[in-house]
Amino acid sequence: MDPMNNPLVTINLVVWNGEKYIRHCLDAIRAQTYENVEVNILDNASRDRTKKIIKNEYPEFNLVENDRNIGLGMGMEKLLKQTNGEYKVFLCVDVLMNPDFVEKAIETMEKNPKIGALQGKVMSYRIEHDNVIHTEYIDTCGFKIFKDRRIVNIGHGEKDEGQYDREGEVWGFEGAVSVFRVAALKDATMNKDGEVWDHDYFWYVDDVDLAWRLRLLGWFSYYNPKVIAHHDRQTSKSIARGAKGYFSLERQKVRWSIPLVKRRLDWKNLKFTLIKNDNNGNWLSLIKREILTTGYTVLFEPKVLLGTFDLIKKLPKMLRKRKEIQSKAVISREEMTKWFDKDVYII
Repeated sequence: MDPMNNPLVTINLVVWNGEKYIRHCLDAIRAQTYENVEVNILDNASRDRTKKIIKNEYPEFNLVENDRNIGLGMGMEKLLKQTNGEYKVFLCVDVLMNPDFVEKAIETMEKNPKIGALQGKVMSYRIEHDNVIHTEYIDTCGFKIFKDRRIVNIGHGEKDEGQYDREGEVWGFEGAVSVFRVAALKDATMNKDGEVWDHDYFWYVDDVDLAWRLRLLGWFSYYNPKVIAHHDRQTSKSIARGAKGYFSLERQKVRWSIPLVKRRLDWKNLKFTLIKNDNNGNWLSLIKREILTTGYTVLFEPKVLLGTFDLIKKLPKMLRKRKEIQSKAVISREEMTKWFDKDVYII
């Protein structure tokens, strides 16, 4: 990168009880080859040694302490107010960036001012006895969407054999580690409260919601496989195809490995996301999938449906947000619909 064009990059990390990962994550930040970086860390009232480790071993990073867990989105919003950079890296504590991650990301984003978010190739890793064990398997290369609004992580669980080494635009970024143009985030702000990440989500699916909103507003997500990070995802993603897939024992095992609170938030927040952002037609495909998912949930995960009470309570608020978002949308239904195809993951 031209040393004369070296924009400030802010790395923002929201963490809660991240003792297992915090040193590995922050050491990877320290190792970045891109030098014009500031780092903000918000601790969401951790009950382990996370705060102590940051204070004692990483004093050069700005630590913001919360007295309660305000969730991921509100935490990122709080740090966004302290973001001075033109670009912002959002990072989860269980993510390790390659040393040239930021450098290659900014090189890519500087080439096109309409890139609102950058997605790198994120590989899987795990920690055993405090040692990082890298794998050959892909965690995510971004989000892909289908006509029935099924949203999946591109390449998740696949062995990396170069099948996703083509650079280009993807439907959306996955939120574990993503790079944003701050101007795009400001454009995506909702309502008088200045929400970028929807405060009603608390955790989960807020990345899907923001990716959809940015695309409606004319910003796009871009994938560069040379921008590499590693993620220790705590729960695997299940991919169900048709009725047989939804009701299979294999899918049930995957689903039951996910904590109930996460399944409930996923279920409710995805509904919020569709209410606010979806204007793509093809309702028959969506209705068919809703029948399948509802039937599965009633039979095998009825406690997930307790999220219905909050869904109904907040529906008027979601409809107001929908009105605001749709009034600002600048791309056509045809432009959006091109992504709702089983063969399309990158353009």
